[in-house]
Amino acid sequence: MLKVEALSRNIGVAVQGVDLSKPVPPDVGAELHRLFSENCILLIRGQSLTQDTLGAAASWIGPLEKRGRPVDVLRETSQYITKVSNIRENGKLIGSLPDGEMLFHGDNCFKEFPNRSSFLYAVEIPSSGGNTLFASLFKAYDMLPAALKTRVEGLRVLQSYDYSTYEADAKAAGISNVKETSHPMVFAHPVTGRRILFVNRLMTKQVVGMNDKDSRALLDELLFYVEDPSVIYEHHWKPGDFLAWDNLSSNHARTDFSASERRLLLRGTTKGDYRPVAPAAA
Repeated sequence: MLKVEALSRNIGVAVQGVDLSKPVPPDVGAELHRLFSENCILLIRGQSLTQDTLGAAASWIGPLEKRGRPVDVLRETSQYITKVSNIRENGKLIGSLPDGEMLFHGDNCFKEFPNRSSFLYAVEIPSSGGNTLFASLFKAYDMLPAALKTRVEGLRVLQSYDYSTYEADAKAAGISNVKETSHPMVFAHPVTGRRILFVNRLMTKQVVGMNDKDSRALLDELLFYVEDPSVIYEHHWKPGDFLAWDNLSSNHARTDFSASERRLLLRGTTKGDYRPVAPAAA
């Protein structure tokens, strides 16, 4: 029987009673998916998984998306799972996104069909820092004053990201590799029907149809709610943690950590199965 405990007042649950190294029964998988959809993030501690078994362990979330880059047989053994790590072997990184903090964002929110969800499994964790913060976009929308809810109704935002910022050769050569699309600023979650404020600091570049000054002013006003401490849960990782999050209803960020300490997590994403659509006027 599952034991469920809230991680914070407004976002996230921890679940006990699941061993992800074994096949998840359909009824348990359905309950995990319900909890995940309603609470934005779901944590299962104390797991024992490998890069090869993690994909099956996350199958209850949805169909996995293949990694964007080819499998490197020296470092990667799965076409679905990648390493998030600052560890170097023979002078070369064994994973991606190695160092520093990251601003709040949603994974691949700049796609027409954003990744439905992402998950991380902790293998090696530094003594401090490298925490992941999650913000509920359900609660952010709920907090908006009535006048601001009316103002954002029907607006669209441009979600954009330049991949070359993580590609040293492209960055040095000044080559841009921008991916972008526009989405409704507010839309209803496909499972819960709750409204989402689809704005984040890293990738939301513009309110469509507004001049730069007015767009920036409105986005800054909305980020006040999207990053309000009351809607945020900060996760302090422990080895064996499996944590999945809904990329439609949450943003996430990372705190900095010492480059002298090793950090290794395994990461996967599920395919985008929903193109955000503005809800009918209330």
